[in-house]
Amino acid sequence: MMRIMANQKIKRLFCGMIACMVFFTAVSVLFMCLKAGMEALPIIFLYVCMSGGILFFCYRYFQEQHDIMENAISQITEYIAGSRDITIECNDEGELFRLFHEVNSLVSILNAHLEKEKTQRKFLKQTISDISHQLKTPLAALNIYNGILQDEANDSPAVQEFIRLSEQELDRIETLVQNLLKITKLDAGMIVLDKSLHNVSALAEKVKDSFAFRAGQEGKEIILSGEESVALLCDQSWIMEAVSNLVKNALDHTEEGGVIRIEWRAFASFVQITVKDNGSGIDPEDLYHIFKRFYRSRFSKDTQGIGLGLSLTKAIVEAHGGTIEVDSIVGAGTSFTMNFMIPTKL
Repeated sequence: MMRIMANQKIKRLFCGMIACMVFFTAVSVLFMCLKAGMEALPIIFLYVCMSGGILFFCYRYFQEQHDIMENAISQITEYIAGSRDITIECNDEGELFRLFHEVNSLVSILNAHLEKEKTQRKFLKQTISDISHQLKTPLAALNIYNGILQDEANDSPAVQEFIRLSEQELDRIETLVQNLLKITKLDAGMIVLDKSLHNVSALAEKVKDSFAFRAGQEGKEIILSGEESVALLCDQSWIMEAVSNLVKNALDHTEEGGVIRIEWRAFASFVQITVKDNGSGIDPEDLYHIFKRFYRSRFSKDTQGIGLGLSLTKAIVEAHGGTIEVDSIVGAGTSFTMNFMIPTKL
């Protein structure tokens, strides 16, 4: 009964009915005592019985409605939890059962969309696999041909320069293909993240090591800063990919003597990783667009970028349930901040 009375409208209805019954019973008793004396007791008794009967049937009706709603809520909860074979009984008349019929129709439509999405993902997975195979083969062949030409053109500086430029363009194409495949797989939900606890300091150290040679060649410095004990629940390879893209972006937009910092901190509910530089910065009108695929700023002096690194980083961060933000001042540098929620233990 208490669960039914939790509904304030039902509670007010019952309280109003009881108040009316008590009031009219009291008035009837007073009137009959003044006019008729003891002869009115049977009438008063019948009136009380009638009032009790009304309350009983009203309670039974609301109890039945409550049970129907509880069953419907249970079915919907199971559907949200992943069970697709649910049906709410709607074999009666009334607005409530019309609502249940519409919910059942909605479930059928959603199930049909899910089946269609599964089919499309399967087709996309096969297509991506085919494209990957078709692109990798000619790229590998072109790299081999380039190597042969380089061996044969030792006495021709012009040819050597053309071969070097050709290698650069092939590397760009290969990077483009790989990033496109990665983004498409993330979008299609084809990648299952292998999450486990990893030390952020160790991840950052690996990223730094992978760029140490380039940073040294360009006269730039990569500095790590953060507590050794901070750990992050993540897929190590994908998070390293995300951080590496940000470090590469920082190296691309800093001059000789530039400094790239990888910093991390642990808060009560999330772990934060920041990659910042003291490079050229990003124009304010570009900040809103930088995570879009293939976006190239009209202010950018970068001729090598293909506009996919930041998009891939954003996709990786969001696949981990995180967020990424950017803050930049033209001529002073840029800071990318990734926040990853710490799972709560229930």
